[in-house]
Amino acid sequence: MSRADLLLRVELRSHPESLCLVRGALAVLTENFGFAAPDCRAVVLAVDEALANVIRHAYAGRRGRPIEISFRRVRLRRNGASREGLEIVLLDRGRRIDRAKLRGRELEDVRPGGLGLHFIRECMDAVEFRRKAGWNRLRLVKFLRVPRPPRDS
Repeated sequence: MSRADLLLRVELRSHPESLCLVRGALAVLTENFGFAAPDCRAVVLAVDEALANVIRHAYAGRRGRPIEISFRRVRLRRNGASREGLEIVLLDRGRRIDRAKLRGRELEDVRPGGLGLHFIRECMDAVEFRRKAGWNRLRLVKFLRVPRPPRDS
């Protein structure tokens, strides 16, 4: 991936007030990227949920901890067609997350909270989590719904 694919990089500190800033910037970014309004809202919801989880769970509500977010243009080539999408990578230095707990709860279990992972997975086309060198890394990808034609046409 080239540096030209980087659309935006944000460094912030864990604080609930940061969520509205990211939501606002991401709403504009997704609209300018070419997503339809429902997909713009879905991406904003997924990132908002992911950031809230970082603050609430990885940092246990502690404020002032580092969070980095990068937004990149990605391309998927398959069978001669090319699809363009938005890759969002969130990095934090919070505590290690137990992968067994990354399942979320069942939708039928009606009570407040616990549906963030469900919303993230429903809103995004790809969701990947890993821990490396003391950093939690969450990668989210959303593709534009209408594949763009190959450049040769």
